[in-house]
This record gives sequence, structure tokens and C-alpha cells, in this order.
Amino acid sequence: MSASVTDDDLADIRFMSAAIAYARRGLGLTAPNPAVGCMIVKHGVIVGRGATQPGGRPHAETVAIADAGEAAQGATLYVTLEPCSHHGVTGPCAQAVITSGVTRVVSAIEDPDSRVAGRGHAMLREAGIPVRVGVGAEAAMRGNLGHILRVGQGRPMVTLKLAETADGYAAAGVHDARLMITGQAANNRVQIMRALHDAVMVGAGTALGDDPLLTVRLAGLEKRSPLRVILDTHLRLSLRSRLVATAAEHPVLVIAGEGASASARLALEAKGVAVDIAPLGANGHIDLPSALSLLAQRGITRVFSEGGPLVAAALIEANLVDDVFIFRGAKPFGREGLPALDAMSRQRLADPKRFRAVDPVQLGQDQLVQYERII
Repeated sequence: MSASVTDDDLADIRFMSAAIAYARRGLGLTAPNPAVGCMIVKHGVIVGRGATQPGGRPHAETVAIADAGEAAQGATLYVTLEPCSHHGVTGPCAQAVITSGVTRVVSAIEDPDSRVAGRGHAMLREAGIPVRVGVGAEAAMRGNLGHILRVGQGRPMVTLKLAETADGYAAAGVHDARLMITGQAANNRVQIMRALHDAVMVGAGTALGDDPLLTVRLAGLEKRSPLRVILDTHLRLSLRSRLVATAAEHPVLVIAGEGASASARLALEAKGVAVDIAPLGANGHIDLPSALSLLAQRGITRVFSEGGPLVAAALIEANLVDDVFIFRGAKPFGREGLPALDAMSRQRLADPKRFRAVDPVQLGQDQLVQYERII
């Protein structure tokens, strides 16, 4: 053990890690609020725990304080994001912490939201509560990245998912039938990942070619299906598609380009599909930063992109991808097909100044390769 790391430091790291793990249960459920985790610890024992509840309220701190009850007095509170300091639907969490009798707070990161931005920590210190900031900061930043980007850059975080054969192909060709690349274990992982996001996004080509549902279909998680978003420059989505047919049960948003058919828009809206309009980029397709800005304005913090090679390459080129998950099948395609990623995109993912490769995970016979954007 390093001489500079004390037992108290190790305890802080351990309990903050627990809070960060606990926060994950809120991913995909709390937007527009961040998914925060909180642990209250006394004499080395967790006496209260909380995570931001579905819909964003109540916040993790107030849930943990209620869970701890009188045991909160004299305890240490661990929280993955600075307690809020402003009055919203409920009072400030910082005030609730002060009232609880907690005598020490360990906070992973400051909240970049301009309504907070250090004021929550200041309130606690002014009340005489010591505050330690920065324990588990990197992991907490990744867990709260959607919130951080939404309030700081006006866009949600983007997780890019692709499937490729062992030799790197996503399909036989642009207009050919979809390849069944991965097995059940990998497919189940995709379903779970959808449930951890606020929106799942594809391009019009995928929507037209595959006629996907894009819902979560794992037993027990069906109600966690995210908003389904289609990037459809010319509003070509069929009124008879499964997306449109299920819009009443699972919301669908189509983002169309300026100049798209007004009659097509009215027809989709009559079927219960929401339509937003975004400007076009230089390539004549929807401007992706503008599309993501529209989603952020709707309160979306986390987007799961399953849009195929063309959307993937465009997102990577525009520096709009934060996590990349490539599900690599065990079998090669064995002939020329549509590459899952073009050479430039693969080069960007391999650049250590842009992305960090995570150790691959085996899923049955398939392999999951992950890259995290350097933040």
C-alpha cells in the first residue's frame, strides 16, 4: 500500500464506488435529471442508500436520508454529484443534508449546471460540514456524462453500437438483407443497453431496410423502452412500418430535414408520431449537432445510436461519439460486403488522444469491443 494512501482514503474510494454502481440503476429513467447515487455510512457500515428515482424525483440524497433515518446523524454521506442548491419541485438537497445531521460529505464531482456549480458544496461548508470533492471523479463523470454534456454543450451523450462479422462487415450490401451476426448473449446485452438510455436512434436507411421495433424486449424490462428516434431527412418512413404501428405504445420521434414534405409530416403526426425539423448539413443530410441539440431540448441526456455504418461514420467524424460498443461475431462473412466502419472511423477510434480501448468481453462465441472517448 502506498504511504500516501490512508485507510480513510481507501474507505472513501470503496463507498464512493458503491454509490457510483448504485447510481446506474437510474440510467435511462431519470432524464432530464442526472442519475445520481448516494450512500450514508456510519462506523464503516452503510446505513442508508438512495438513487435518483424515475422521472428525476426524488433525488438520491433525500432517498438515502429517508432510508437512514436517525442513523444519518454523525454519519458520512457519499454522493456521485454535488447536491443541488436551488429550489425546484422540491427544496435543495444541500439543505436536506444539513438538516439530516450528517457531519461529513464526500462528493465525486461538482455539478456543472449553472443553478448549482459549486453552490451546493458551499452551502454545506457554510453549515460547518467538511466536504471532500474528487473521490471517484472520472467514473462519476462518465456516469453523469449525459447530464454534463447537456448542460455544458447542449447535447446528450452518444453511445454508438455496431455489429460486425469477424472480418469487419455489417451487411452484404447497402440494399441486401440484414445479416444475423451475433448470438443470443450479445443480443440480450443490446437489449439491456437500450434500457440504460433515454433514446435509441437510427437513420432512415435502417428504418426502411430492417423495419425494426427498437424496443426493449427482455422479460421484466419491457417498460424501459426508450424514445425511438429516426433521422429521416426526406420523411420516407412508411406509415405501415412497425415503428409507426406501435407509436401509441412506445413513442417515436422523427427528425426530418428542412424542406421535407408537409403532407408526409401531417400523415405521420396523425399516426401519433412526433416530428421535429432540423437544418441540413453540407452533405444534404440532417445536421447531426442540430439533431442532438433538439434531443437535448426535449430533456434527453443519453442516446443509443444503432443507425448502421453511415450514421456511425458521420457521428465519429463530427466528434459526437462518447462510447463505442462493437459486437463482433465469431464467423467471417467471407466475401466483400458493407464495412461496419470505414477506414477513417477505425483510425479515429485507434487514436489514443481521442479514445481509450477497454478490455474486450466475451459474450458466448461473440466478442464485445468497447472504446471510451477521452474526457
